Amino acid sequence: MTRVIVIDNLSYTYPGGGDALTAVTLEIHQGELVLLAGANGSGKSTLLAHIAGLYAPTIGTLTIDGTDDPRTLARLVMQDADLQILGGTVGEDLMLGREGADEATARSTAARLDLLAHWDKPVQTLSWGMKRKLCLAAALLDDPAVLLLDEPFSGLDYPSAREMRAFLASSKAAGMTLVVTVHDLEPVIDLADRMAVLDAGRLALFDLPEKTLPQVHRHGIRPPCSWRSGAGIGAWGYEDLDLS
Repeated sequence: MTRVIVIDNLSYTYPGGGDALTAVTLEIHQGELVLLAGANGSGKSTLLAHIAGLYAPTIGTLTIDGTDDPRTLARLVMQDADLQILGGTVGEDLMLGREGADEATARSTAARLDLLAHWDKPVQTLSWGMKRKLCLAAALLDDPAVLLLDEPFSGLDYPSAREMRAFLASSKAAGMTLVVTVHDLEPVIDLADRMAVLDAGRLALFDLPEKTLPQVHRHGIRPPCSWRSGAGIGAWGYEDLDLS
C-alpha cells in the first residue's frame, strides 16, 4: 500500500511556549479516509495545520509523497469558513488568485457542490453550510493529493450533514486521501479506514475503527450510539439515519 503522509516523531511547541504535539508518529496511505479525533485542546487542528504545511515541526519530520513541503500537495478546509473566504461573490472567490484558470472548471466544481446557482451572489448572503461548500470547492480546484477537513460537520443542520457525508463518501470512492477531524463520530465512523486519537498532544490510538472504539471513552471521546447499542462492526445503524 502506497504511503502518502509519513509523520515521524513530530513535536511542536508554540512560539510563546507550551507543547502542542509530542512525538507523533503515523503513516496514512493513498486513498484512505482517516479520522483524527480527540477532546478540545488535544492537538487535532495543530496536526492538521502541519499536514497542510502551515506549521513546521519543532522536532521530527512530515512528508507527503516524499516531499517535505506539504503546501504543494495538501489543502485544508478550516472549521470557520469565514477565515478562508476572500472574494466578494462565489465566482470571485473561486477564481481569486487563479488568473488564466479555466472558469469552466471552476463552474463545474461549483455545480458539483450545488453552488453554481449562487455564482454571482455576495458571499455574506450564503448560509453556514454553503460557505463550507465554497471552501471545499476552492480546495478541490487545486487538485490536491490530500484533502484535510477540520470539523466539517460542525454547525451543519441535518440536510447539510447528509451532503457533507455524501461528499466524503464520493471523494473516498474516487481515491482521494482524506484526513478529517471530528468531535462527533456518529455521522462518519463507518466511512473511516482508520482512526487516530490524540490526547494532550500525544497519539494515544491509531488503528482500525473496531479496534479503537472500545477505548475512545478513556480519551474524552463519546463512542457512537450505533456502536454502543451493539449494532456490530459493519452494521453501524446508518440505515435508520438515512445518511447515505
